[in-house]
Amino acid sequence: MPKALQTLGWWARPTALLEQCRRRYGRRFTIRFAGERPFVLISDPDELKQVFTAPPDVLHPGEGARILEPVVGPNSILLLDEEAHMSQKRLLMPAFHGERMQGLSALVAEIARAEIERWPRGEAAPIHARTQALTLEVILRAVFGLEAGSRLDELRRALTQMLDFGLSPISLFPPAQRAPFGRGPWAGFVKARARADELIYAEIAERRRDAATDGDDVLAALLPATHGDGTPMSDEEIHDELLTLLVAGHETTATSLSWALERLARHPAVLERLRDEVEADDSDEYLTATIREVLRRRPVLANAAPRTTKKPYEVGGITYPVDVHLIASAWLVHHDPAVYPDPYAFRPERFLEADPGTYTWIPFGGGRRRCIGANFALMEMSIVLKELLRTTEIELADGAFEPTRRRAITVAPSRGAVTTLTPRGARPARPFGATLSTG
Repeated sequence: MPKALQTLGWWARPTALLEQCRRRYGRRFTIRFAGERPFVLISDPDELKQVFTAPPDVLHPGEGARILEPVVGPNSILLLDEEAHMSQKRLLMPAFHGERMQGLSALVAEIARAEIERWPRGEAAPIHARTQALTLEVILRAVFGLEAGSRLDELRRALTQMLDFGLSPISLFPPAQRAPFGRGPWAGFVKARARADELIYAEIAERRRDAATDGDDVLAALLPATHGDGTPMSDEEIHDELLTLLVAGHETTATSLSWALERLARHPAVLERLRDEVEADDSDEYLTATIREVLRRRPVLANAAPRTTKKPYEVGGITYPVDVHLIASAWLVHHDPAVYPDPYAFRPERFLEADPGTYTWIPFGGGRRRCIGANFALMEMSIVLKELLRTTEIELADGAFEPTRRRAITVAPSRGAVTTLTPRGARPARPFGATLSTG
């Protein structure tokens, strides 16, 4: 296939192209894009292990994420490799463990209740925009530590404008192509980015001035953080990591939640069992299994970040030369019948029978580059779904299929996950065991 058509298929039909190539070429194949080095898609679990456990000086994931630099900044953990990446990771990890996570759970529940109360009831509507608003509020409050006020409102507006551009495929083209003569979407992005930078640096300066490091929010954890040589994180480093957490934790979790509602609406038997568990309030076992199955069946990142070979490296008996992108494909391994029997069925029970495998369930990537916010994302999904199920009936608006659609690096419901929400008790529940779709 000509490179131009491969590029078009990658953007217009992201999951269909992956499956078409696997049917024809097997678990490993190469895709070539216009003006790019080869991309080798890998989905065999043994080969995924080789990719995820490669020495940090052999494979560089940071180079494959450079397209995100205009949004997250040059100091982002996503863009760094080798020791620079590990140093930054050590500074961020404490913000997502222990008491801080526990302290944030109450805040997430408070935000979820307030946002869900504003969701439309009794009408068919795309839910994706609603989950985006919810997860953005969580990020602004839990990561930036902002309270209600003018700064929160202004930052919300600026970040929304930034993300609207960053999630468009046009954002991945060079600036000269995005904004001829200084106009167009790129110019709007630059203006929104400048305003967001101004507000974020003002917040950092104010918190440093007040020595505000005792909160549960992520900013409070980063302000006193120091590198191995004792030097504190710079304002620029903190700024870039805050934006990284916004990009990594806002759209991805929002999309996962919208897929969760789309899946549950199509599988009333799963929904009924889940509601029973939430009402009993004595276990999260089935809720955890359901979230895992949502992330398996509809991984928001169809592929992990490309890892660029810096030295020749052997994977699966093939030695790849320097400057080849190796990509672990979450979509393909999650839909491999040799790994998951009946892979296109939505069946949370499979994760009651066994925990996810390290190299067979990779919605958050793997190895040293596994998303550091994975536990926070899982906690947030769990809290939001509980709050929703306690108060709301979820129904499919119509029987139309909801294919995948690319939003920059994410894969979202093409119709926005159209569902109908009604207050609990407003209409009779469907009989237990009823089902609409196994897709």
